[in-house]
Amino acid sequence: MIVDQDVLPDDERTRQHEVPTAVVLAYAAAAAGVFGWFLFGLLVQQQGFVDSVGESAGAAFALLLAVSVIGTLRRNGE
Repeated sequence: MIVDQDVLPDDERTRQHEVPTAVVLAYAAAAAGVFGWFLFGLLVQQQGFVDSVGESAGAAFALLLAVSVIGTLRRNGE
């Protein structure tokens, strides 16, 4: 397949998007929260390793879904 024109302009292709510090701190706080939830389930509730991993993984996937929905809404301007 041959493309006659570039999909992205040159300035758009070379530009790197920086991640704001607040976003990095929010991701670190979310990771610490998920790890804390794992430790809470494992040590305080004593529900077992596999159950604690599953519960914290479910919480992490729920956070990823929320971040995805919020990012989509922000990108579309709603």
